[in-house]
Amino acid sequence: LELNGLFPAPVRDLWLEIGFGAGEHLAHQVRTNPDVGFIGCEPFVQGVAGLLRHLEADGTSGRVRIFPDDARLLLDRLPDASIGRLFVLFPDPWPKNRHHKRRLIDAETLAGFARILKDGTEFRWASDDMDYVEWTLERVAASGAFSGPEQRSGDWPSQPADWPETRYEQKARAAGRAPVFLRYVRIPR
Repeated sequence: LELNGLFPAPVRDLWLEIGFGAGEHLAHQVRTNPDVGFIGCEPFVQGVAGLLRHLEADGTSGRVRIFPDDARLLLDRLPDASIGRLFVLFPDPWPKNRHHKRRLIDAETLAGFARILKDGTEFRWASDDMDYVEWTLERVAASGAFSGPEQRSGDWPSQPADWPETRYEQKARAAGRAPVFLRYVRIPR
């Protein structure tokens, strides 16, 4: 994928959000980071429509490109060290054991994340499913590409200040589930 000319005006950095849901978080990031370009991946048309409503209301759509499919199809097309921040917020936990192979976080996807992220940049992940939290902690640690939270329950940072509450986060809290926010940094190559 050729990134030059992706946006009508130059941007200082390029951030990627995978599975942006209704777009609340991505739209907030676009609003509060006017010198950053964004790629948002979301396979569901209702989510894409939700993001477009936010962007049209804010007049910020020029700095966002939407990939309306499985993000793993995009990872191989992005240049090495091209992404300055990566967000994966409340991905589908696929809670049944027979469906775990469908989870986004696995060794292959993490290797793709490590390849596209610039050294020293953030990979932010959140979930309210404790099994998926443990799964992610184990796999990210095994990847060796990121520094971040230890693998002890409860040893996680709080919600970043620039992270607005999303619809999925609201649902989790209403159901009595506490969201977990993990922040990783890409270890220099």
